[in-house]
Amino acid sequence: MSFLQTLSGLSREELRMALYSTTAAEVEAAIEGEQGNLRHLLALLSPAAEAYLEPMAQRAAALTRRRFGHNIGLYLPLYLSNLCANECDYCGFTMSNKLKRKVLSLDELAAEMAVIKPQGFDSILLVSGEHETKVGIDYFSEVLPLVKAEFSHVAIEVQPLSGEHYRILVDKGLDAVMLYQETYDPATYRKHHLRGNKQDYGYRLASPERIAEAGVDKIGLGVLLGLDDWRMDALLMGYHLDYLERRFWRSRYSISLPRLRPCVGGIAPKVQLTDRGLVQLICAFRLFNEQLEISLSTRESPSLRDNLLGLGITQMSAGSRTEPGGYVNPAAQLDQFEISDERSASEVASVLRGRGFTPVWKDWEAGWIGAS
Repeated sequence: MSFLQTLSGLSREELRMALYSTTAAEVEAAIEGEQGNLRHLLALLSPAAEAYLEPMAQRAAALTRRRFGHNIGLYLPLYLSNLCANECDYCGFTMSNKLKRKVLSLDELAAEMAVIKPQGFDSILLVSGEHETKVGIDYFSEVLPLVKAEFSHVAIEVQPLSGEHYRILVDKGLDAVMLYQETYDPATYRKHHLRGNKQDYGYRLASPERIAEAGVDKIGLGVLLGLDDWRMDALLMGYHLDYLERRFWRSRYSISLPRLRPCVGGIAPKVQLTDRGLVQLICAFRLFNEQLEISLSTRESPSLRDNLLGLGITQMSAGSRTEPGGYVNPAAQLDQFEISDERSASEVASVLRGRGFTPVWKDWEAGWIGAS
């Protein structure tokens, strides 16, 4: 059974009623309960759990230290293109926006990497707008080996691909795929995806299954917090994570919790997620899954990012640019969204060390596990 079939069999109304009628006793049981229990995740995401942020945070911190120590992985997004064939009303890359479009040439890619490499990064996330013809499998197949030659860990955040295409990229060194559903509510999804292939809710939802079947080591899930009720979206992402881990246990999993940020032509959030709500989300998922990697982007402010470090975060970006060519030319103004933490990588690493954490620039290489 696919996850789309599993999701279709859930009563969203019953889940919503349970979420918003959770009792204090159910929250207390969930804080100390076993991991992997979806009813406990529901309780930890509920409004009733807001009164328990302190014990949730203490337990989340202890679980994170037990599994990940004081290590925080640092990565950098490298934007390949802002060309996009979709109309999504929350994204600066949406096709109707009148902005200069760009696809990095191989020489421009080399120039970007030459700026990034001296900063210490060895984990790169390749990002592009979704454009099948001009920024598709042929382009990725050409680019990926060049990036892999310079960086040990390479992930992509691009349009959904076929299983065959994911296998091609795995053979060329792909380590991870980040693919966010944006929202698990089909009606809300239709409202915000107006044209292009991204309108296909089911194909996007099934993509992590194709990714896992292709043998990708790590798969990243996420929702854009603010498009819909964040508690329900997060809960259904928990169901998705549970499904994938049970069926595709050889892959590792991560989640990202980005809040809707301003962009050219963008929209206001339907539901505001407060800082306390973000803390609740992070702690809830850590209590649900001790092994889960949780990423925090530069969408958040420096002070908030610093204060969230001990609660469950295992990876964060630093010194990010969200436009193609942005590391060579920071004034390009081709951004996907506004960032809030504009500190350099060295500044972020210094803060981490000052707070007792170890910035990890490189934590994986094929040779360490006997691969050629």
